[in-house]
Amino acid sequence: MPSPALSMRLPRPRALPVQTLAGIGLLVAAVACFAVLDTTTKRVTAEVPLLMAVWARYFFQALVASALILPKKGLAVLQTDNLGLHITRGMLLMVVTVLAFSSLHVMPVGEFTAIVMTTPLLVTLLAARLLGEHVSPMRMALVAGGFVGTAIIVRPGGTAISWTSWHLLLPLGLVVANAAFQLLTSKMARTEPSMTTQFYTSWVGALLASIPLYWFWTDIADPALWLGLLLMGVAGAAGHMLMIMAFGRSPAATLMPYMYLQIGFAMLGGWIMFDHIPDHVSLIGIGLIAACGTAGGLLTLWESRQRA
Repeated sequence: MPSPALSMRLPRPRALPVQTLAGIGLLVAAVACFAVLDTTTKRVTAEVPLLMAVWARYFFQALVASALILPKKGLAVLQTDNLGLHITRGMLLMVVTVLAFSSLHVMPVGEFTAIVMTTPLLVTLLAARLLGEHVSPMRMALVAGGFVGTAIIVRPGGTAISWTSWHLLLPLGLVVANAAFQLLTSKMARTEPSMTTQFYTSWVGALLASIPLYWFWTDIADPALWLGLLLMGVAGAAGHMLMIMAFGRSPAATLMPYMYLQIGFAMLGGWIMFDHIPDHVSLIGIGLIAACGTAGGLLTLWESRQRA
């Protein structure tokens, strides 16, 4: 053991500020809500038409978001100079939602969530290509590792999905659409208030989902299914609001590594609701995606501190 005098000279690790810890806690709660949303979606869409489930998810989310936002902002929340961008963002999220619900219909929740978590890795490549941002060789290696993990999950003969199945296009299309959504969100965050963005996105999705509802509406007699549809909307709204609050308290670079806790929550939900546990090979792919994504977040944090 070092002597007391030496111990006094050793640098002590700095504790995280209370605000940062609060942001981390809010983010963990947010990804838990998203895991609840995905697990409930898989359960509900087994008995309810997919587009009806999409409508319920947006309609109840829009109601919850309005109840939280309007008392604080009033009609001022509608003020924006970028209405076209808000509509585009809402349409992109609608595409993401339809592809996500379709994927969950044919895939286990844990494997689905792991594949979706490659989105930040794809955003890294697109940011380098479209926004001219510098991407280090280490980041390129992490991106490659994440996609190797995806290939392991969707391997030929795998339990989750097969390369020869057209279902493979669903999660891969979802990752691309989600990356476009994240890039647009990043651009809008520089000029648009978060509550305005949340309000418009929720109601654009609700209105778009209402258009085909006449052809897909099905009478539901089971109260449990209605509770499931309501839970989807509440979990979606709560997850988005908690994430907004988290990023308002902690830097994005600090929070990003904790995003991958959603994989663990999703696997827990899949085990509780469907008695599904990924096989050993799929677990390797899931672990590789989580490791590469977490390393990317830590690398961002280290680089930001080096610049500071």
